[in-house]
Amino acid sequence: MGARAPPGRPDQLWRRRRTIRRLLVIIAAALAVALIAAGCGGDDDDDEGGGGGGAARTFSTVEEGMLTVGSDIPFPSFEFREGGELTGFDVELVEEMANRLGLRIKWVDTSFDTIFTQLAAGRYDMVASATTITEERKRQVDFTEPYYAAQQAVAVNPRRTPELESVEDLDAGDTVAVQKGTTGEVWVRENLPGSVRIRSFPEAPDTYTALEAGNVTAVIFDEPPAVTEAEKRPALEVVQRLDTGERYGFAVDPRNRELLQALDDALAEIKRDGTYQRIYDRFEDLPPGGNILEA
Repeated sequence: MGARAPPGRPDQLWRRRRTIRRLLVIIAAALAVALIAAGCGGDDDDDEGGGGGGAARTFSTVEEGMLTVGSDIPFPSFEFREGGELTGFDVELVEEMANRLGLRIKWVDTSFDTIFTQLAAGRYDMVASATTITEERKRQVDFTEPYYAAQQAVAVNPRRTPELESVEDLDAGDTVAVQKGTTGEVWVRENLPGSVRIRSFPEAPDTYTALEAGNVTAVIFDEPPAVTEAEKRPALEVVQRLDTGERYGFAVDPRNRELLQALDDALAEIKRDGTYQRIYDRFEDLPPGGNILEA
């Protein structure tokens, strides 16, 4: 007969096998946890910068979570201060757009003459300053879809020039005031005879102050602020409206097409759901014909 196995050896072998099985189960569980964690890590990477919750944000801004907006203030009824608070048609539209994109707003008051250069240089994300869309400006910046139908207006001081009722009444030697860099300035230079002098001012209110003082013969400027200024200054009167077929748009940094698309989407929704009309109706000083939904 062969030799006998040492006593107790089968039990020891069984214990070893049970221990190995336990170790294998533990290792398999650890691997499963690691794979799940890796999958979650991948999801976090995809959502980075998306603003949390909802769909991932696909655009960037000058400051994270902030929409930096350049504007030439004041320009009633689009941007002006009332009781220390900034308000206006532009202001409320931009605030609504920013809110729908989950952004806060920082307004930067700047000269209109350099506002597009600074936008193209990346100082702002966008410009909201009652800005007419023109081909020349589109060579430097991008624009959203139009949000306002604009025209120019002629303001005079009837106490000094009671006979002046239109641009056709301007004579050689008369001086027309405009704001530098505006479409009003462009229109004057392209349409008035060379015998009429043109005086450009850096800020819009200065043109009306000069008209009050008799230092210029007329002011040609966007209709909404022209009407507002004439109402505030009893000596002045708007005598003519010039249908130039202009459309206002919000200018956007040309290197940020993703932000432009997001703003356009928000603006389209604002027009569609009735918010645009409600904001427009709040500013009774806006002249008839400016509502882009009707135009």
